[in-house]
Amino acid sequence: MQWSVVIPLKPLALAKSRLADTAADGLRPGLALAFAEDTVAAALACAAVGDVVVVTDDTLAGHTLAALGARVVPDGPGAGLNAALAYGAAAVRRTRPDAAVAALNADLPALRPPELSRVLNAAAEFPRAFLADAAAIGTTLLAVSPGRELLPAFGPDSRSRHRASGAAELILTAVDSVRQDVDTGEDLRAALSLGVGPRTAAAAARLLGLSGEPGRRRAAAPGSGQ
Repeated sequence: MQWSVVIPLKPLALAKSRLADTAADGLRPGLALAFAEDTVAAALACAAVGDVVVVTDDTLAGHTLAALGARVVPDGPGAGLNAALAYGAAAVRRTRPDAAVAALNADLPALRPPELSRVLNAAAEFPRAFLADAAAIGTTLLAVSPGRELLPAFGPDSRSRHRASGAAELILTAVDSVRQDVDTGEDLRAALSLGVGPRTAAAAARLLGLSGEPGRRRAAAPGSGQ
């Protein structure tokens, strides 16, 4: 089965606020874009993925991710993550009514195509299924078979909410790269230990050069006067 993967991305200036303990305001947009680039590139390289649709209103991110091969759809609803995902799934189904659709987080910089294939192949056994994140609280992937509604419930405690909605939880081993999203400095260190893609590696190297190591906030941006 070939999947259409929908990836939502909020405007970069608003992204990754929980990384404030690790990266200054001026660095977080670049990190968020690097995470998304490595996520999209890995998804496009996955044998189980037919196409990737990115839902975003960010002009820079849209151009950058389109250059990698993603189809970029403006965030028509502008009503948050779940509305963007439902909108992206509907965009897929307008051109491919019988598509299998998977929603995937944009912050999986360690994502490995073979591991994503394992998850999607397992999801194909269920009408609707999800994968919990590394913290076992959230969700990194939600997948639905052809003809099924996505019904995303991402956000706080999304693991329990997706389970309560009737989605099957995928219990898999050796898919750490699909579980490891990045919201905090600790998450970033965990992703780096798994091995991240080249854009995140470069962005993290710049961060290391400024702040010493992820997890230590840089005192002040150059020229900030602080």
